[in-house]
Amino acid sequence: MKYGAHLPLIDFDGRGWRPGELASYTDRARELGYGFICANDHLVFQSPWLDGIVALASVLERSGDMRLATTVSLPVIRGPAALAKAAAALDILSGGRLVLGVGPGSSERDYESAGLSFDERWPRLDESIRVLRAHLTTGAPRFEGRFYSAGPELEPRPTRTDGPSIWIGSWGSDAGLRRVATLADGWLASAYNLSPAQAHAARAKLGHALARRGRRLDGFPCSLATMWTYVTEDRRTRETHLSALARMLNRPAIELHGRVLIGPAEDCAATLRAYADAGIDHVFVWPVADAQEQLERVMRDVAPLV
Repeated sequence: MKYGAHLPLIDFDGRGWRPGELASYTDRARELGYGFICANDHLVFQSPWLDGIVALASVLERSGDMRLATTVSLPVIRGPAALAKAAAALDILSGGRLVLGVGPGSSERDYESAGLSFDERWPRLDESIRVLRAHLTTGAPRFEGRFYSAGPELEPRPTRTDGPSIWIGSWGSDAGLRRVATLADGWLASAYNLSPAQAHAARAKLGHALARRGRRLDGFPCSLATMWTYVTEDRRTRETHLSALARMLNRPAIELHGRVLIGPAEDCAATLRAYADAGIDHVFVWPVADAQEQLERVMRDVAPLV
């Protein structure tokens, strides 16, 4: 299993962000051996949320040879041409290390803020991914759709002629997995939305969907984002963070057991082993507090047990 680290974009405790905080976090993730540095998108959330694209750009010079990943970015909210322009820049400036993860987003308030219909998110997403391909892949055919067209060619082009890999987020629905099999270079699942058993079943469905399109599941990235993390042996601390996370996500805390890495190191390792057995090959951890210390605990106390 390979590990990535979500940038601490959410203001969980109301303290905000200090200048240089994202850079030092990225330094620590690189030193600890994380393979990815990640950011994702919301315009509106229960807590303040830094812009993901800007945050990734701010740590480029500190990322070393880590891959950059959006997990996910929202092409419908941002506009596919604008996202393609930003993605090309990140890919160029990183020397071709970008993975462009995209999805529709789960917040109706994001769509309201962007002046878009939440009910149109799925057809808009499908078209927006095709627009991204047209803009980011050398020689790709133009795309004309109901909502979007590729329009004039954007320059500069990405580092690679085939553009950055595009991974698509899905919680495991049949329609979502068909979309991944048809349009994506990889699958991004969401830890708190998909148990290991559900991930196993979804990956099997993805394999069938890929096979029907002449593609293979072997070597197809299957990743787990939004893996909320706080490794602790203290029961009260564990329950405090689980309860706060449950309130933020608007779901019962009991549903998060066995899906996130909050609790003793052995329990966290058991959760990761279950996801690994389900076929998940990348996990992107997101500390809910004490961010750099938690990055260390995962690599020191949890990863060796997986």
